[in-house]
Amino acid sequence: MVKFIHAIEGLSIWVGRAFGWCILILTLSVSYEVFVRYVLNAPTVWAFDMMVQMYGALFLMAGPYALAQDAHVRGDVLYRLFTVRWQARIDFVLYLLFFFPGMLALFWYGWEIASDSWRYKEVSWNSPARIQIYFFKTLIPLAGFLLMLQGLAELMRCWKAMRTGVWMDRLDDVHETEDMLMHMDETAIPVATPGQK
Repeated sequence: MVKFIHAIEGLSIWVGRAFGWCILILTLSVSYEVFVRYVLNAPTVWAFDMMVQMYGALFLMAGPYALAQDAHVRGDVLYRLFTVRWQARIDFVLYLLFFFPGMLALFWYGWEIASDSWRYKEVSWNSPARIQIYFFKTLIPLAGFLLMLQGLAELMRCWKAMRTGVWMDRLDDVHETEDMLMHMDETAIPVATPGQK
């Protein structure tokens, strides 16, 4: 069970890292557009569409990554006071009642949207460049599928926590600076007081 959960998490992390490069592409394209628009007075016709698609791709494909890293926002005012077994029970039920129906809808309707877009060879109407967007719309059902897959791993993680009373470790990846600062006190080197060697 642990290997299966970590395999799914590994896939979600890999996809998140791969689509994280959209940030660099987005930054470079915005910088280029600002330069050519305001310095050279020669704006492009394609930059706006590309920025929208890069941001959309990043937003869609970061969902499974964030779920794998337990990085989604949680209103845990009461939740954190519960035992691990009760936390796991609550998560398990909420995944079944709310998460999976929502992700199934994202996949189902995303599939319809993407297939229609491919059938019409849909292009953007936002600019004269008429950039194809059917490739981008394919990411909608793909994100739904990857989120359901990661949700399955989360259900298995909850099941294991309900049985053992301990949350299983997640695969490690980057951490927020805030997390590192909060844990710095725990790993700080003890300072000798005067008179000690």
